[in-house]
Amino acid sequence: MSHLKSFFGTRWGIVLVGAFIGVFAALLQKWGNPPNMGVCVACFERDIAGALGLHRVDVVQYIRPEIIGFVFGSLISAYIFREFRPRVGSSPIVRFILGFFAMIGALVFLGCPWRTLLRLSAGDGNAILGLSGLIVGVGVGVVFLKKGYNLGRNQVTYSSVGWLLPLIMASLFAFLVFAPLMGDGGKSGPIFLSAKGPGSMHAPIIVSLIVGLAIGFLAQRTRFCTMGAIRDIILIRDFHLASGFLALLVAAFLTNLILGQFHAGFEGQPIAHTNHIWNFGGMVLAGLAFALAGGCPGRQLFLAGEGDGDAAMFVLGMIIGAGFAHNLSLASSPKGVGLYGPAAVIIGLLICLFIGFTMREKVE
Repeated sequence: MSHLKSFFGTRWGIVLVGAFIGVFAALLQKWGNPPNMGVCVACFERDIAGALGLHRVDVVQYIRPEIIGFVFGSLISAYIFREFRPRVGSSPIVRFILGFFAMIGALVFLGCPWRTLLRLSAGDGNAILGLSGLIVGVGVGVVFLKKGYNLGRNQVTYSSVGWLLPLIMASLFAFLVFAPLMGDGGKSGPIFLSAKGPGSMHAPIIVSLIVGLAIGFLAQRTRFCTMGAIRDIILIRDFHLASGFLALLVAAFLTNLILGQFHAGFEGQPIAHTNHIWNFGGMVLAGLAFALAGGCPGRQLFLAGEGDGDAAMFVLGMIIGAGFAHNLSLASSPKGVGLYGPAAVIIGLLICLFIGFTMREKVE
């Protein structure tokens, strides 16, 4: 067990995990997930928000088993390696707001950092703007970190607190599998599921869950984080996490080539738009929010799985943010940027900058 634990802390360990994610993200697309969206934490949480009725865009409503798997895979890993440490108290409302605006930025671009890499690996040139924006946003966050930005210390709490988000995820899975009829006098279900569009496209439930569990387990062991990879390069010139980041990109690219899923260009890319300004701007906001919160959306799910209640608040902020993004015409679509999306990005940037400037300890 100790040898396995030490292996995941090596460069080869994180490279293999990144490659695993890249390969299976591309395969999930082949097995039924939406094009260029084998795994996208932001998009999948958006689909969950729709399934719960938090928004009524009927083409993006589905309870994604991958998200559930991420949390439980991390939970299993944390228990096996004695790293399940329930803790809370580090500015939870701030983390909720950061999650809220991270989701808005991601939905203006149409993807989280993982989908940015997957879109790029499949030939979507628009992802270049998204990746550039992500790097700029994280870079601004690093400036705040250097100036003493800090969300404060969290503290150990009851084990039951660390179990709350996993229990929520278990409930969602039960709704997906058993689909009980509880609404309209027993005539309709409590969740909404898309009959068309991206929400209707999904791999078999058991396949999605198993892949999610494996990714959650492996990512918890290696501390895999796309935002952290960029942050560490800028802040301390450390390329450990970046090795996994690059392995994901290369593995997904090669798998897409083999499967015939690589189509280079800017126009006509699946579930994407070509507004370069807001592809860039949306991910600037998302990257800044991730940096201020201390992790990308995938990392937040893995942290929540090992008992971090503050990370769970970020996750809930993203899900609620997805509901607002679609209900208020903030989210983009293949037709273009949402009517109020640019304004929402600007407001989100101002709020994140306010948080960054005001939550700083004096650096000696």
